[in-house]
Amino acid sequence: MSVVVALDSFKGSLPAAAASAAFADGWREVDPAAKLILRPMADGGEGTLDAFAAAVPGAERRPVRVRGPRGTLVDAEWLLLPDGTGVVELASTSGIELLGEDRLPWDADTTGFGQAIAAALDAGVSRLVLGIGSSASTDGGSGMLRALGARMVDADGRDVPAGARGLAAVSAIDLTRLRALPVGGVTVLSDVTNPLTGPSGAAAVFGPQKGLTSADIVVVDGVLERYAACIARHVDGVDPLLAGAGAAGGSGFALAAWGAELVRGAERVADLVDLAGAVAAASLVVTGEGSFDGQSAAGKVPAFVHGLAGGRGVPVAVVAGRIGTDADTSGFAHAVSLTELAGSAEASMADPVRWLQDAGRSLARHGA
Repeated sequence: MSVVVALDSFKGSLPAAAASAAFADGWREVDPAAKLILRPMADGGEGTLDAFAAAVPGAERRPVRVRGPRGTLVDAEWLLLPDGTGVVELASTSGIELLGEDRLPWDADTTGFGQAIAAALDAGVSRLVLGIGSSASTDGGSGMLRALGARMVDADGRDVPAGARGLAAVSAIDLTRLRALPVGGVTVLSDVTNPLTGPSGAAAVFGPQKGLTSADIVVVDGVLERYAACIARHVDGVDPLLAGAGAAGGSGFALAAWGAELVRGAERVADLVDLAGAVAAASLVVTGEGSFDGQSAAGKVPAFVHGLAGGRGVPVAVVAGRIGTDADTSGFAHAVSLTELAGSAEASMADPVRWLQDAGRSLARHGA
């Protein structure tokens, strides 16, 4: 039996490579004759940098110290590929995991992400690939733009504060000193297809997980709408309804305004690791992530892998830290929740390797 293991990271617990390896170890205990093919995945969020580092020989990690989402310094990295491409990940510079259990819905921002991009530009990269999942903020990418040379001021001409709080005070935006794109352009790997504003926009859909209340969401959505109108005065054709504009708290919109191309992150990473080639000869594909829920269908790794394997007639199992009540598992051959195996979310997160191994043993016994 040939089993392709293509798990995304289990956010806050395990990176994708470790998660995939743990599952495979469990499977081998029951079925040592099976051929386990590991293809750790990412979709632009946490683990994207590691996916490129593992897949591209000669990739070089470059350290960078940036301002994190709470305003304190964070040690991060960007990746220089042999062809001159720079890979920068928002999750490691301005990501929600950097806040721990805290949430700063009005004040977290993307300055650190912009600083890491600037460091890559300073190093002379010929092209940029940017992963924008797992953001801590809903700042419309304004912190990133300011780190790249934009200026945003209030009605008195003073620079506005960071985050959504600052956006609420923006009266004018100056993009004349915004840094130029590298000659090879900028490709943005997004894990969602949501627009910037509206009922499926950045504030409405992702704001609650970043600490926005229902009342906050209404206010921030209006703030983002005004911000988009301000940007549109300087950039022709930029559309807040563009698929992916709402990614990373609106950073997708800001990057599109800069001139970047937004693409499905999972698709590009799959090309990089030749997932299609591995799936073609597989008996089963196993995918998953930390939380498999209603949002997983909008560009996340499990949905992409399911579509790729399903189109080739290969059954797919999903393994997740938790499976939400709004998740659609109807198209999967099996669905395994580590929370159910462990008895609680706390237990599964305390020892994810153990429970991923248990999930591997469980599916192997089913002769999946």
